[in-house]
Amino acid sequence: MVEPTPRTSRLAIAAGLTAMVAIGGGGFLLGRSTVPPPPAPVLPPRPAPTPSAEAPPPVEQVLRRSDLIALGAAAADAAASGTELPTTATATVGKRFELIVPFGCDGSAPGDSQLPMRWRYDADVEALRIHVAPTSWPVAQWWQEPSAAIEAMEGFWIGRPWSSSETCPAASAVSAAPDATPVTLPGQTLGIVQLIRADTPRQMRRDDKPYEAVVRMTENVVAPGRGLHLRLTGRVDRFPDGSPVRCREAGGREQRPICLIAVSLEEVAFQNPGDGALLATWQPTADTPASGRPRE
Repeated sequence: MVEPTPRTSRLAIAAGLTAMVAIGGGGFLLGRSTVPPPPAPVLPPRPAPTPSAEAPPPVEQVLRRSDLIALGAAAADAAASGTELPTTATATVGKRFELIVPFGCDGSAPGDSQLPMRWRYDADVEALRIHVAPTSWPVAQWWQEPSAAIEAMEGFWIGRPWSSSETCPAASAVSAAPDATPVTLPGQTLGIVQLIRADTPRQMRRDDKPYEAVVRMTENVVAPGRGLHLRLTGRVDRFPDGSPVRCREAGGREQRPICLIAVSLEEVAFQNPGDGALLATWQPTADTPASGRPRE
């Protein structure tokens, strides 16, 4: 038996260490190759985009009594100063309007009254009798050379055009008799007019025929001091020159011009200001009473 020398012992030890390192490294590599890869990270689902809120449709502006009075004032100013109507006024063409004209503010009219706008309570039959006569304007007064296309001009005066209030005025300490006919008509300087043309449906032409209604009700339903309301709705129209308003200086340069606003009427109604109830309505395009007991 040969005794190992120190040199051979060192070589044997080195070879053993080398083998161990090789085996360990191979096992490590083999282990890495057999271990399954880690699962891919799961991302949370992306939230769906929030739909943007749709803008609400624009609300159509409805011109009220104050707006129509302002339109008439702008037209009177332009006519008196010889200037063009401002664009804010011409832009009203086609816009909707709702005009309230209070009438009968002095209470029930006598039975023989000839006022164009009046009401009377008939206690014998417990009925409210209402009478409103439209106004007709001669076409020749509003043009030096009237358009042959315009056959008539019919509409309503806006009473007390210096006030935007849609209610009867407070009682004055000094007032005329309820059925007194005014000596002068200084307040009749603004009105709304419907132009009757050759192609206008005949039922839209009143020919001085009043709007009348007989409504059954108890006497206390209408407050005498509050009168009734004439409610007119439709759209602002235009005259042949394209303007929504036409004015003339009937009393000369020292008096306020008289102005008419062109409109297309869609509904004429009598309204009780106490509770807002409609007592009678008409659609001029069909001349159809819709409530109450209108009498033609």
